[in-house]
Amino acid sequence: MPLPGPDTHVVELRVPGLVGASGDSLLDSTGTVDVAGDGVGRIIRPCDRLRRPAPGPVLQALGRSVSRTLEGYLWDRMTSGGAAKAAWALLFPFALVNVAQWMLPPDSGTRPSRALSVVCRALLRVAGLLLTMLLVAQFAVLSLDLLAAQCLRPGADCLEAAPSWLRDVSGVRTAVGLAPLLLLVGVLFSVASSSWTVRAPRLRERRPDLPGGTVLDDERDTTTLRCLHTVAALGVVVLVLLGGPFVAPDATVDTVTWVVTLALLGFTTGATAFRAHRLAGRVGRVLLITTALVLVGVAAVVATPLSTQVSDGANSTVELLAAALFAVCVLFALLLVPTAVLARRAWAGLPKRLRPWAGGWAAAPALALAALLGGGFGAGLAIAARHVLDPSIALPRGYTLITVLWGAGLGFAALIAIPVFAVAVPLRRARRGVPEVLHLMDTPAEDVGKAADAWARAAWERKHLHRIVLTVVLAMIVGAAALLVVRLRAVELPEFLMPLSAVGVVALGVLAVALLRAVLTAATGAMRMRHLAAFADLVCFWPRVAHPVVPPSYALKVVPELAERAKEHLRAPDSRVVLSGYHVGGLLTVITAGRLSATLSDAELERLGLLTAGTPLQWGYQRAFPGVFGHDSLARLYGALGGHWRGLCRGTDTFGGGATTWRHQVRDGRLLGVGYLPDGGVGALEPAERGPHGVLVLGGDHWLPDPALGPVQGRRWAPGVRRHTDYIAEPEWDRAVAYAAGLAGPTPAVPEPTRPVGPAPGDVLGSSRLDGNGMVNGPG
Repeated sequence: MPLPGPDTHVVELRVPGLVGASGDSLLDSTGTVDVAGDGVGRIIRPCDRLRRPAPGPVLQALGRSVSRTLEGYLWDRMTSGGAAKAAWALLFPFALVNVAQWMLPPDSGTRPSRALSVVCRALLRVAGLLLTMLLVAQFAVLSLDLLAAQCLRPGADCLEAAPSWLRDVSGVRTAVGLAPLLLLVGVLFSVASSSWTVRAPRLRERRPDLPGGTVLDDERDTTTLRCLHTVAALGVVVLVLLGGPFVAPDATVDTVTWVVTLALLGFTTGATAFRAHRLAGRVGRVLLITTALVLVGVAAVVATPLSTQVSDGANSTVELLAAALFAVCVLFALLLVPTAVLARRAWAGLPKRLRPWAGGWAAAPALALAALLGGGFGAGLAIAARHVLDPSIALPRGYTLITVLWGAGLGFAALIAIPVFAVAVPLRRARRGVPEVLHLMDTPAEDVGKAADAWARAAWERKHLHRIVLTVVLAMIVGAAALLVVRLRAVELPEFLMPLSAVGVVALGVLAVALLRAVLTAATGAMRMRHLAAFADLVCFWPRVAHPVVPPSYALKVVPELAERAKEHLRAPDSRVVLSGYHVGGLLTVITAGRLSATLSDAELERLGLLTAGTPLQWGYQRAFPGVFGHDSLARLYGALGGHWRGLCRGTDTFGGGATTWRHQVRDGRLLGVGYLPDGGVGALEPAERGPHGVLVLGGDHWLPDPALGPVQGRRWAPGVRRHTDYIAEPEWDRAVAYAAGLAGPTPAVPEPTRPVGPAPGDVLGSSRLDGNGMVNGPG
């Protein structure tokens, strides 16, 4: 990085993370004003009382004050702000299918690996299509079967207050049953059609060598997948009206409609799997949807008046789709095993705490959870509706089985979680004692106890939390397989298991009510939608690749626009730009910095820095998405930035631990570790530098004491153990910005080639042992 001159100026571009921040909290200011953007993605600055942009607080570096322009990129309006966007939270099963594809292990480059990767992606797209069809079929059970065919039939006992013409006019009954289904298909089409206007060059180039370099903007795939899902949804409605997929109707018109519908569904499934949908143009898409709508109209006419044929069609269609989805999940899980084994060489040399979850197999439980949620929501809703309308109404037998499974799963999760959190964490704290690093941070004696408790809890959760989730999901998968055998053999469930069905209905109902409450609060006030915002931020991060009916990815708008803003500031030769982000905002800045490293000139890249704070990169995204945030790509980015990537982290933060270092240990009163090097490699680091306020700077990571040692003059005070919150209040924030801008801290010498630092993680280090944080605890 060039030597700073008297006119050196720092521009900090700050990006928020989860729980959608306001402009004031993002910039830690009493007021902000927009200076650029389109109202959805907003560039803001602090302002004075006259609402004029004001300069940011100066940086103390080089023995003088360095001017700083403080800007923030707000993207909260992409995930919150109204009932329509809030309703996206209800698409969680679809979003999980989409996320599962991003969790796939990277292609190792061999022919078998490429072939397996292609097949796995095809199966995920088919699973997404089946999940859409299952959702529509379950709604058909509610509207066409339960409501129109059974509850509104002449002489039925339920809904006695309904007008007589609803029962007597057969065409009206059919319309009442069809209207909610067509509305649902329209809503799904609308969500899949939503997108953001990007005021910068879109992410079109695939760069697997960069962090997040595979996150691409491919509107063509989304457009045609949306068409295929719409056609499949309408085809399900036709099958329900005509009596299901197994028995052909007797009448000629009915039979022709039935055969054409099955052929259309076969085409959509094959096109989705083999990516033949890329061949379909606008005319082809319009023709497919028009054909499906015509088939719905014909089926509605021939099925009127509604009879038991509709009930048979709804039941058989739901059970066939559920069985097909289960089969796809099993096949995907089996094929993912050799896929992960072939990709293993990409992480075989890494410490265990940096390797992918479940050895790269985590996409399979994610897909299974999506299927279980999709089936559970529909079953729980239908059973609850039956109890409200008429308990004698018949429903598919599989509905009781899936709710029993959810009841058992809830009980199993409780049996694991309650003892673990009540016993395991305190035992760990008692066994490991006080981490030595707390003494290096000069933690006051009155804070040592609660700090050690918080470190122990975070260490345990970082090591075991994902394992608990995987265990519960795998147990539910085994239970689903057992219940499928019960269903196929027509075995009656024992009576003592039936209370589990009620527990499952209640659990699913509570989850659905919680989501609906979040929808309501999101529509009625910005200060009451934080839980929904945290949920939606996670769902909306990933582009649509396996399922189109998910919210558009905000990363596809934030990254290119943030990169374009950084380029604007870098055009001034005396300016230095630091991209700073906390929580998920740190991921966005990492991807942006990676893209900029490939497009900026050497002179511009030397003036670019990166700051991440509490970012779930190393613990979460690097391990859950190894094909997106690969270890080698992160090391290359650190080298491209010349080591000017700083990470603020706390040992008490489960999700935001170290970003650029690992294998931490305390030896002779010094904090040591391994991490990324300024030359783009990986190796042992110099001992941690002791900074002000108890901070330890090891490589690129700034380890912060928590609780803070005490108030600092001129800084906002945040007392107590803060864990994953309020990084901006840290006095070290400004110092880390100066480091990232090349204005503070000596440029570390490049050590000798990689050498091990002590035994592997988990082994005894003299009188100390590594804990789940990678920090060492003292004897006893």
